[in-house]
Amino acid sequence: MIQRILEKQLDERLMQGKTLILLGARQTGKTTIIKNILKKNESPASYYNADNPSIREQWQNASLSFIKQLIGQDKLIVIDEAQRIKNIGITLKLIHDEIPNIQVIASGSSSFDLSNEISEPLTGRNREFMLYPLSWNELVGHFGFSQSLENLPQRLIFGSYPEVVTKPGEEIEILNDLSGDYLYRDLLSFKGIRKPEQLQKLLQALALQVGSEVSYNGLSRLLEIDKNTVMNYLDILEKAFIIFRLSSYSNNPRNEISNGKKVFFYDNGIRNALIQSFNSINLRQDIGALWENYIIAERVKKNAIERNWAKLYFWRNQSKQEIDLIEEKSGQLSAIEIKWSTKSKVKFPLSFRNQYPNAVLSKINPDNFYEALS
Repeated sequence: MIQRILEKQLDERLMQGKTLILLGARQTGKTTIIKNILKKNESPASYYNADNPSIREQWQNASLSFIKQLIGQDKLIVIDEAQRIKNIGITLKLIHDEIPNIQVIASGSSSFDLSNEISEPLTGRNREFMLYPLSWNELVGHFGFSQSLENLPQRLIFGSYPEVVTKPGEEIEILNDLSGDYLYRDLLSFKGIRKPEQLQKLLQALALQVGSEVSYNGLSRLLEIDKNTVMNYLDILEKAFIIFRLSSYSNNPRNEISNGKKVFFYDNGIRNALIQSFNSINLRQDIGALWENYIIAERVKKNAIERNWAKLYFWRNQSKQEIDLIEEKSGQLSAIEIKWSTKSKVKFPLSFRNQYPNAVLSKINPDNFYEALS
């Protein structure tokens, strides 16, 4: 079993007076982590899977007296897929405020309901954690550095979902199942999805444009739906942990693009499954885009694991000069160019260097990428 860094972080935060919220896409390993925590726990504990209708019914709008009967002598309560329980935020608040010395872990595969349900009731009472597909550091910790380097082409094509990594030879079948789950199990069950066929087309369009600036008007024309629907669907895809967006960085609106957006996928394998593109890297025309997506997604994972609250952007000026990734933390900027070719020369635009003279400039390519991800 591949050890997840987040498991240790959750272990260290048990019984510290906060409800722990574990978010992440399906099949990233949330249930495995919380069951491992349950196995190591020596206190009375219970696990509730809210995919089970009878479990949902028990916890939905439960009174305090009923909750106390459910909990009994337990000191650790785990509620898996908690977003499926109506008013779960209020229930968790009741437990936190009225039943002392109880540790609750609630997990969810969608931030639609769980984050929205808990944000107000649990203000100041919870700690939220994101579980992504396996990170570079987790792979190195399990397979070693040399083997992980050798497997890098596989990660660019098939991604890093735990089952994909641990079942070589079955990657395409697993990814097709995963992408099907996204489309037909989770996404299409949400309110606001009125045209499921358009959602699928949107995902495919985004997969083909990965790393490029996204035009909401252009997507609207392509899909023959209105701009507001496009924006709503993008928001849903982001909250389901399929995509994330980078905004353009600008302190000089006259010379820099200030309202641009780029879309990336949390996992290369899901991206490739959506367009059924599993060719080896030496046969691909999109290797630059795949590499950029992989590196930026890995930086997102690294920052989350380290509880590093850096903000990520891209940069482009009116002359269409670009920088792939900008990271900003406490006023300090890092500008990063991401290149697949190790021979590519990188020259950061003079206008950027003049505007941000204190920015740290760096290049990531296959020869040094591990330094940025370790």
